[in-house]
Amino acid sequence: MSTDRTTDGTTDEQIRAGVIGVGSMGENHARIYAELPRVELVGVTDHDDGIARRVANEYGTEPVDLETLCERCDLVTVAVPTHAHYETVSACLEAGVNVLVEKPIAETVEQGQKLAELAREAGLILQVGHIERFNPAVQTVEELIDELDVISIEAHRLGPPIDRTAPGNVVFDLMVHDVDVVGSILDEKPHSVAAMGAENGQYATATIEYDDVIATVTASRVTQKKVRKLTVTARECLVEVDYLEQSVLIHRDSYPEYLTDDGQSRYRHESVVERPRVDTGEPLRNELESFVEAVRTGTEPEVTAEDGIQALETVQLIDRLAMGATDETDDEPPQEPEVEA
Repeated sequence: MSTDRTTDGTTDEQIRAGVIGVGSMGENHARIYAELPRVELVGVTDHDDGIARRVANEYGTEPVDLETLCERCDLVTVAVPTHAHYETVSACLEAGVNVLVEKPIAETVEQGQKLAELAREAGLILQVGHIERFNPAVQTVEELIDELDVISIEAHRLGPPIDRTAPGNVVFDLMVHDVDVVGSILDEKPHSVAAMGAENGQYATATIEYDDVIATVTASRVTQKKVRKLTVTARECLVEVDYLEQSVLIHRDSYPEYLTDDGQSRYRHESVVERPRVDTGEPLRNELESFVEAVRTGTEPEVTAEDGIQALETVQLIDRLAMGATDETDDEPPQEPEVEA
């Protein structure tokens, strides 16, 4: 990328992008980079040469090795298995390339901290792929939250996996999305965590205490209905978010009453329901547009390495508690995540 910049610090030069790991999630990153204005997809790489060639052909680029890709790129997405995050992201940062790494940031908090330090020292952007931050419905709630006196937040991320199997760990694969969203909405770190699990790690629920708010998050692969919802209880209203429909409902002035009609009593409960406008769109596209803009302007990304580290630290504790731990032990790396949201 050229260093020629405008008076406000931005540049109109073409951004050169690449993708490392082009499985189902990585291929979507390649697709969007190929479509974004002022972005050129200059290459992809994968441990499976056949997959790399297919994706490269599909999106008008070419398959290359990691070293060559880093030499060509201003920024890359790292969408490799979690156990390879630290090594791959380190190599990219050391080569002077800005990185968006899919969640979780690394296998351990210590690895995440080392990556954050490496990016800081190199003056590079390291963004973590917590995609629900870029769901238009979540962004709408974040615009409202400062006006509310929040009491509690509940999140449910339920439903069987796409291929009807249950690999990986439901806390690291699914619950981490809502842990990150709640922390972002409240802009706070948790004080305490309690959690329980069932069905060999395929169902878990956690209660997380913040300054003045209690959050309850549940994740499940054994629930036979896909649910992706967030509910905010505030003194002023109740806010319901549907991640899938990208919708927000605000319930206000709720009151019950009993009516008498022809000697028959009946119960009625009424409330005012507001439907704020949500500019719907593809969260992944929003995420990559934000990443490109951070690189282009040299500004802090929407989801920082520190955000990713905090989410990882919290879900590691939740996982230990859900598996029956009674005290804190050394961090255990997450199992390989399935591509789920």
